[in-house]
Amino acid sequence: MASHADTHAHGDHGHHDDHGSHANHGTFGSYMTGFVLSVILTAIPFWLVMGNVFDDKTVTAVLIMGLGLVQIVVHMIFFLHMDTKSEGGWNMMALLFTVVLVLITLSGSLWVMHNLNSYMMPMTMTPEQAKQLP
Repeated sequence: MASHADTHAHGDHGHHDDHGSHANHGTFGSYMTGFVLSVILTAIPFWLVMGNVFDDKTVTAVLIMGLGLVQIVVHMIFFLHMDTKSEGGWNMMALLFTVVLVLITLSGSLWVMHNLNSYMMPMTMTPEQAKQLP
């Protein structure tokens, strides 16, 4: 009966891939596609801000956040090779769980800060009155 060490010593050259045998490692073309998309998705917000394209800063901020979300997806697909099939779907489940936790944390924090601002700050205080607070 051969032990595990004997099997390796006697030339068992079978592939032992820790990441699964169907892991997608990408090609040069897919990396270049991801790189070009990332550069474009970085240049557009830079142009929006430096060119002062929109008079309304809210529109600019929303567009930048939207392009940032698209860039996150590009990085996940082209560089991290995440899809619904990778690691048997567990990568996608972990990502969804993380997104849910981040959304709960952010929305809860914003809700608490809004309520603190609404109920704790006096609305009619002048700057001179604020200087005299303890």
